[in-house]
Amino acid sequence: MSDVSLVLRSTRVITPEGTRAASIAVADGRIAGVLPYDAEVPPGARLEDVGGDVVLPGLVDTHVHVNDPGRTAWEGFWTATRAAAAGGITTLLDMPLNSLPPTTTAAHLRTKREVARTKAHIDVGFWGGAVPDNVKDLRPLHDAGVFGFKSFLSPSGVDEFPALDQEQLGRSLAEITGFGGLLIVHAEDPRELAAAPRPSGPAYADFLASRPRDAENTAITSLIAQARRLDARVHVLHLSSSDALPLIAEAKRDGVRITVESCPHFLTLTAEEVPDGATEFKCCPPIREAANQDALWQGLADGTIDCVVSDHSPCTTELKTPDFGTAWGGISSLQLGLPAIWTEARRRGRPLEDVVRWMSTAPAALAGLTRKGAIETGRDADFAVLAPDETFTVDPARLHHRNQVTAYAGRTLYGVIGSTWLRGTRIVHDGVLTEPTGHLLERNN
Repeated sequence: MSDVSLVLRSTRVITPEGTRAASIAVADGRIAGVLPYDAEVPPGARLEDVGGDVVLPGLVDTHVHVNDPGRTAWEGFWTATRAAAAGGITTLLDMPLNSLPPTTTAAHLRTKREVARTKAHIDVGFWGGAVPDNVKDLRPLHDAGVFGFKSFLSPSGVDEFPALDQEQLGRSLAEITGFGGLLIVHAEDPRELAAAPRPSGPAYADFLASRPRDAENTAITSLIAQARRLDARVHVLHLSSSDALPLIAEAKRDGVRITVESCPHFLTLTAEEVPDGATEFKCCPPIREAANQDALWQGLADGTIDCVVSDHSPCTTELKTPDFGTAWGGISSLQLGLPAIWTEARRRGRPLEDVVRWMSTAPAALAGLTRKGAIETGRDADFAVLAPDETFTVDPARLHHRNQVTAYAGRTLYGVIGSTWLRGTRIVHDGVLTEPTGHLLERNN
């Protein structure tokens, strides 16, 4: 280990084998070895001892709307990746919509990459988009390195990214399956939504009634049928309805290649606590009742839900009008996901190792990021150092998001991030960030 440049030491390092005292040797940005705690530091290497703080693998967030270029008043690569780094996230995948242009062609992907290249504080990859008229563009996007393709089964909220009907879904899914790709799906059924009451006014109950569980359940049932028919690989985005869990569990038992995510807001916030007019809580699908949340946690515990990612979908303050019918739907949480989930997990008796699996290991596996998601030899030296028993109160003014609109304002959360490391370089230390050093990732690298 003569080329080791850094040894990161802690009495609590979370590895695939469990939590233990260890010294992590880093060489050329990779983990060269996970050594005994008191291992001798190689000559020329720097020792960083974080004491009893927990060293986690850097989190991997596969669901982020960066909105850059085109809607950079909402967010951008500079601000989003700073917020992510401050939250212990070392890799994110950018969603193909809410930017202009959307990532629906290889040319649009090149535009996105050029914008991100000098602004990324962490590693960034890209999803492509599957829309009604771009089946011919899917293979070129795949060859250009996107990690998979996002589609909507109901209106996306932006005209430039239309939804797929069932016939279009089948065509896109057949094309993607033909080259071994992954389709990730916003699963709400448009007919169920059309039959529901229209949202209007400040009452959250009225908004919740406009996005019924049946919209998710019906769409997921259709998606499972398409995946079964084509032996396709599909992923359900931001699961909110716990009623869908038995459908998904049965499909998994039957060998359908389906994975599922949920989000911090569904797992830590409840419909009962949303004040009238508080549209910072508005998202689609919606935050549901406490009993529904309990069932989602059971789905995490039994493996029906695979991972937890942010669905960070920010906007300007002006777009969060007090009317749930007109306000933009999206939760800003990129910087707060880890402490939000850890706070609720510890309350429910779940260990930090579970949080690491849900928020780092499983998202990395979903995207095929074989160098991310675990502290073991050969992986990238990406770490978050966490004081799990310390608390802080969320002050929106201290967030690095471009717009400090958050449903978590005023909440006291467990888990203070002392530092974040990207490929062996400390990029956050006591809340201070370095200049951007992130790489732009392509599938399989």
